Amino acid sequence: MASISLTDQAREIETRINGILSSFDVDSLPSRERELVALIKRQVTDARLDVRDYQYAETRDEQMSLAQEAKKRYEQIRRYMLKASEYNLFGAIDIAQLTAHIDQLISQLD
Repeated sequence: MASISLTDQAREIETRINGILSSFDVDSLPSRERELVALIKRQVTDARLDVRDYQYAETRDEQMSLAQEAKKRYEQIRRYMLKASEYNLFGAIDIAQLTAHIDQLISQLD
């Protein structure tokens, strides 16, 4: 069985998070929640791009720097998802599954 690339894993996380958030009418959300949704979407896109750049890095130093940046972003995304769950934007099962997927991706960034 072929393994899934890190970029594809990051894309799956991004797709899943954006799918969950797209079920809400962002314009009708209170401003605090609307800002949180925008922040999560922006961070998940940036994290995916960090992972992509990590895979295409030419030097080990560059790769390590990008790995650290991606890890920080995914840690932030986790915190933001937990905060968003207080507003019922994410369910407990979504948080558990996404956190496990994020942890798996982070563990592969070395």
